[in-house]
Amino acid sequence: MNVVSYRPELSELSYTFGGRPAVRRIQPGTIVEMYTEDCFAGRVRSVDDLPSRVCDFPYLNPVTGPFHVEGAEPGDTLALHFVSIEPARDWAVSATFPHFGALTPTHTTAMLAPTLPEVVWRYDIDAEAGVARYHARNGDFTVELPLDPMHGTVGVAPAASETRMTITPDTHGGNMDTPELRAGVTVYLNVNVEGGLFGVGDGHARQGHGEVCGTAVEAAMNTVVAVELIKGVATPWPRLEDDTHLMSTGSARPLEDAYRISQHDLGTWASEVTGLDALDAYQLVSQIGEAPVGNVCDTNYTMVAKIPKTYLGGPAVYESAHERLRALGRIYLEQR
Repeated sequence: MNVVSYRPELSELSYTFGGRPAVRRIQPGTIVEMYTEDCFAGRVRSVDDLPSRVCDFPYLNPVTGPFHVEGAEPGDTLALHFVSIEPARDWAVSATFPHFGALTPTHTTAMLAPTLPEVVWRYDIDAEAGVARYHARNGDFTVELPLDPMHGTVGVAPAASETRMTITPDTHGGNMDTPELRAGVTVYLNVNVEGGLFGVGDGHARQGHGEVCGTAVEAAMNTVVAVELIKGVATPWPRLEDDTHLMSTGSARPLEDAYRISQHDLGTWASEVTGLDALDAYQLVSQIGEAPVGNVCDTNYTMVAKIPKTYLGGPAVYESAHERLRALGRIYLEQR
């Protein structure tokens, strides 16, 4: 088993997809052990650390990487299987901001009403108990929330030498902020440049659908990813697979277009794997599909379309990459 470990220095974190050289070159079939920082790069540590004071825009939402996958060429697909995602610290933070979030005036939703204040919440992370402890800022209310670690940001370098801020989700991936991207999930990303150049970051100890206030329970993570390459197979939008579901994403503004993109991609995918014509697949997805919300705050919004594999005949997609990588991940965990 080929295992690569990488813990970046703060100066080595990436704030873009594209425009940066690889930090490591790896072979398909490699397991990557990586440390990822939270969206504030660890600078917000207490309720008194306001992001506007301790962080430097645009240096927010860093990712670990990029990693160059040998043999990856435009038109191929990278399969990244999240073997484990574990909080790296016993605390995490969340915040509200002026002009950012779903329920405050923003630069694109101009209002005469005042904006929300900048406020930080600190959560206690108890990995052994499996909980994140919420503490109200204006009162003594406390409640334990179940941990559900996931990564808000995963992606590859865009095409045509383009450089995109990590906060922007699009066809290359990016800050999709879907709680579906947890351990046990395989994400499929289209290769746009030689090597793919994938990065992972923005760990969340948990997050509600939509990430309504603009931040989740933001946490540093120790994450293990198994990497595979599917040659000659393109992927139009980031797709996810777990043991029971196929999922497609769409990122755009307005939210309706993100919804349409994700549904269109899932319908197309269902048509391909079942042999159904487009209209029959459309009808099937319409009746059994789910539509979890990713984010409704970023420069683009993200929607997910989700369907149980059993209704599609339990298809093997992407040359059974999910099953192979899941098995590889189990062996890794047994040997760790």
